[in-house]
Amino acid sequence: MDARPMKGARFEELAWRSTPLGEISLRRRIDPALRAEVFEVKLGDEYLMSSLFTVAEVELARLALAARPHGGVDMVVGGLGLGCTADAALADERVRSLIVVDALDDVIGWHRDGLLPLSAAIVADPRCRLVHGDFFALTAGAGFDPDAPARRFHVIAVDIDHSPRHLLSPGHADFYTEEGLRRLRRHLHPGGVFALWSDDPPDAAFTTVLEAVFATSTAHVVTFANPVRGGESSNTVYVAVAAS
Repeated sequence: MDARPMKGARFEELAWRSTPLGEISLRRRIDPALRAEVFEVKLGDEYLMSSLFTVAEVELARLALAARPHGGVDMVVGGLGLGCTADAALADERVRSLIVVDALDDVIGWHRDGLLPLSAAIVADPRCRLVHGDFFALTAGAGFDPDAPARRFHVIAVDIDHSPRHLLSPGHADFYTEEGLRRLRRHLHPGGVFALWSDDPPDAAFTTVLEAVFATSTAHVVTFANPVRGGESSNTVYVAVAAS
């Protein structure tokens, strides 16, 4: 993360609410060692995301879009978070429409209230719509566009669970099976791209599932500097392409 000018109090809880998944909070703090303004999201006692670690979230959008090298793109992002994946997608001029789905209306509200550094650009972009909904339920149902049931997309990128094995809710598990991914594939155009962020190393069992559903599948290891522990850390971005 690029260091931002430090301002205001050393620590602020910008938003907090109890949800069915647990207590969610948005916090802003100043890290004096890094001389940086840091935004963090916690669900209960668990850290969901930090603005110190956003490289893989950006790569999720970049790698997904790179797998569709030609033509305009209608895209879905599952999981809004700090907005890094959505912002990276909108930076690609080929993206003509973007729907970002988040199960927590609070997270959408943070961006509409301008609480995060990327909020203004995301909310103001006429190509982008923020949709409050359960991404997994929408996958199993009529799809992601409330105004156009059964609409298909060129790219669907997902950053919700920690990994296909480390889930925020047990109810998400079915999505990562062959049947679940086949349901997702029907929302893609022929040759469409599915991309998934994971906090874990590449999972051979999940890659096998992807290969059973999609024409091609690649697990990209994304490395980045770890400013907290030092050295490097890594995430995985899976990119799978449907048959044309």
